[in-house]
Amino acid sequence: MPRKKPFSGKQKKKQIQEKRDRKKPEGSGQRTNAAISHRSRQQSYELNSSEEERGSGSDTECAAGAGIPDVNKLNQQPISNKKQHDPNRFRLHFEKDSRAEVERRKKQSMQPFEILPEEALEVDLGDIYQPGSVLDMPKRPTWNYSLSKEQVEAREEAMFQEYLHNIFSKYSSRQLSYFEINLETWRQLWRVLEMSDIVLLITDIRHPALHFSPALYDYVTKELRRHLILVLNKIDLAPPSLVVAWLAYMKERFPDVHVVRFTSFPRENLTPNSIDPGKVLHRKRRKGAYTAVGPMQLLKACQTVCQGRVDLSSWSEKIEAELRGEEGLAAKIIESTEAETVPDTSFSEHTFFRDGVLTIGCVGHPNVGKSSLMNGLCGRKVVSASRTPGHTKHFQTIFLTPTVKLCDSPGLVFPSLVDRQLQILSGMFPVAQVQEPYTAVGYLAQRVNLIPILKIKHPLYGSKPKEGETEEWSAWDICEAWAEKRGFMTSKAARHDVYRAANNLLRLAVEGRLCLCMRPPGYTNQKEQWEQHPETLEISKIQEQHKQLNPEEIDQSEFTSSGGEESDADIESNEVERDTDTRRRRRRKAREDSEGDRLVATSNKFALLSAE
Repeated sequence: MPRKKPFSGKQKKKQIQEKRDRKKPEGSGQRTNAAISHRSRQQSYELNSSEEERGSGSDTECAAGAGIPDVNKLNQQPISNKKQHDPNRFRLHFEKDSRAEVERRKKQSMQPFEILPEEALEVDLGDIYQPGSVLDMPKRPTWNYSLSKEQVEAREEAMFQEYLHNIFSKYSSRQLSYFEINLETWRQLWRVLEMSDIVLLITDIRHPALHFSPALYDYVTKELRRHLILVLNKIDLAPPSLVVAWLAYMKERFPDVHVVRFTSFPRENLTPNSIDPGKVLHRKRRKGAYTAVGPMQLLKACQTVCQGRVDLSSWSEKIEAELRGEEGLAAKIIESTEAETVPDTSFSEHTFFRDGVLTIGCVGHPNVGKSSLMNGLCGRKVVSASRTPGHTKHFQTIFLTPTVKLCDSPGLVFPSLVDRQLQILSGMFPVAQVQEPYTAVGYLAQRVNLIPILKIKHPLYGSKPKEGETEEWSAWDICEAWAEKRGFMTSKAARHDVYRAANNLLRLAVEGRLCLCMRPPGYTNQKEQWEQHPETLEISKIQEQHKQLNPEEIDQSEFTSSGGEESDADIESNEVERDTDTRRRRRRKAREDSEGDRLVATSNKFALLSAE
């Protein structure tokens, strides 16, 4: 059954009244206010769209006269008079796409595309962020205790406006990526960096160059004098050779950075290591206990930084207890920590390893796994995690052991020159808020051959094209074919719900079930060398740790990309599977009933007489 769109009776009456008023002549004076407002809105829309078409015709012109463009406030919540706080204070604020730009991309998605070579997946960190340019991060102005709160906030506001002005005056909207325009979120990042002894910069192994900002690295190491550890998270979603290649690339570009490999959900032998993850549709990652891979490497990196100034023996005992399967002992360590510690909300100047406690700050882009990493280190759910970007609103501190404190910060997108479609596929932009998802599907289809993976048929040619015809695919065709296969239909006209299909494909890509992995420069030519690298076998063993189930014993409905609730893609997939199972049960029951009737008919003696 297609989804029903809610439409109240009040809206229906208003729609009918507007339709009647539009049919009345303009000079009759019988038009209502609703018709006049509808006409004025239509005229303003046409005027704005024509202005946007004229303003967005050139890529080289400055955005909005070198001013701040329209802001798209994602996941806005209604403000109630009863609430004492603003629920939208830490919401994601990105640049809003114009109607003309959305229509242009929609027409572009209907054009046939060609699959790009493997070299197109190679990205260089310098091309994305351009170190030394205005694509920097806003730095907190200097302050002291003699300034009032209003004066400090005014300085920060003026600095941030100048920061945005410099960016939009040099780059146009089409050149820039989505990045955070909400000052409150940047203030949360400043607070976490100021209170941390060690900063964990968490990146997704599928797009490490996209998540590693050189401006943040310089600010942390040179200005704040903090130690930075780079965490390559979700290593179960990439081939081992690619993990080794990215690790070597980061160490070559930043020799002083400690690089740690980590995953909170180890792969449980779902696909053989010989199969490229980008050529199959993966199952959902398994729910259950947090059996992380990589805490021991992180502990060794922190021990190297601390150099004995902090007692980390309790952390080591916790990890060893988890490896031995003694989860009760590890839980007791955390429970004793929670009972002994008292949260300190007062602000004071930072001193390294205050009171013998190591403070570790987790920073990074949205949806790279910061909260899941904290849950994996603790061995249980201590902070809420979700696939939706912007789920973590403000920083929060958790004591891992009596001497180790973790600080989780909200995800924050830095300005860059990366394609916005890649940002959507990497999970930085909420999929539910994407107005035009088809070009992102086309970006994925150009780099990952989706047709054999999804096993879809062309909506025009079917399984095989006719003689003299060439099968050309567009992003729109892929979405339409996927909607036909999954049974996504619109509510009124019962057509293929292309938007829902595109939304579903984007969610599969964000979850890692459709795996798009970017490569470091030169990886394609040296792929065989990386596959034979000594560390590749080591990472293969790490990815195969904690195997508990065989592929035949695993139910696909038990897998998800995080420990939280199911996504819309999972729900839609399960709905289609339940409908299919229901039809199968009905057909099986009908066959059994027909066979039973036939047996009864043959065993009836009077049936033989009637047949004669």
